[in-house]
Amino acid sequence: MPLKPDHIIDYIDNISIEKNRSELLNLLIKRIDQLCFESCQIDRVACTLTPSCSRRFLLNMRIVSHVEEIPEFCYGLQKNIVMRDFRNKTVVYRPHDAYLYIQDFFDVFFHGDYRKLTRFIEREQWDRIYKILDDRILYQNENFEYIHSDDYLIIKYDERLHIVFLKENYVLCNANREGFESLELLKGICELFVKIYFPDVHLKIKKNKYVTIKTLVPQDVLSNISPDFCTEEEASKSDLYFWNSFHEDLEALSQFCTKIRMSFDRNNNLNIKLYLGLTLNESLGGNKTNQLRFRDLRWVLNFIYRIYNDFYILWL
Repeated sequence: MPLKPDHIIDYIDNISIEKNRSELLNLLIKRIDQLCFESCQIDRVACTLTPSCSRRFLLNMRIVSHVEEIPEFCYGLQKNIVMRDFRNKTVVYRPHDAYLYIQDFFDVFFHGDYRKLTRFIEREQWDRIYKILDDRILYQNENFEYIHSDDYLIIKYDERLHIVFLKENYVLCNANREGFESLELLKGICELFVKIYFPDVHLKIKKNKYVTIKTLVPQDVLSNISPDFCTEEEASKSDLYFWNSFHEDLEALSQFCTKIRMSFDRNNNLNIKLYLGLTLNESLGGNKTNQLRFRDLRWVLNFIYRIYNDFYILWL
């Protein structure tokens, strides 16, 4: 049997001789440095079109790990790809989950004000930051929304999310497959979508374990659903959804939500409460290390959006 990644992982986890562990890891570091600073940097055409690491994940690792030494040419390419994609120009690949330093992120997305924004971030002068961002939305008609918490500035530009890690001095651009690192970040993104799309939805952190999202289907909607299955020609919009799609949506959500609870209140409204944790639903037999990812959250938010817009707001 050939050597496989699992063999190395198991060996590192179980080895009792520290010297052997260090030697193995140093071999890995040496190979990574060789890729980053020699073979990939020397052949700049290959680095541009087919980097030695998929989507420059080794560069991202260096940024996230606060390694001071980074391959400058590779980093310049990453910034340029993020900028070209933002401007809807042709790119070699879509730069999902690409990391930039804060100053470079502002240079790409808020070029005219990037020095001010970077300086105000360093000084935590949030009134000035809000003023710049609000003016761009109001007077320059830029299509973005934002929300700020203690550790993050979350920006939704068109349909893409960018997470500014304020204490870490880097930004996750076009968040997609990365996992959530904290409930604060998960709640912040949910709050941003609530603010934009469904302001009456209730949201909170519960027991420092979950972010809960609560919405409802009014009794007026429920009373108009046919008690028996209807043909497509006879069915109303409510009939079509609650007879055909509602259970499928809940089944799909169950892999992302730790719990889903439904109950009727005293006015016979159907309350739907979703519990979101940092991992996928473990009761379905999944691996406990499987994190909830940014793209997973879209399933949840799309469900809330549909319930809110199709079966709540029109009945207010």
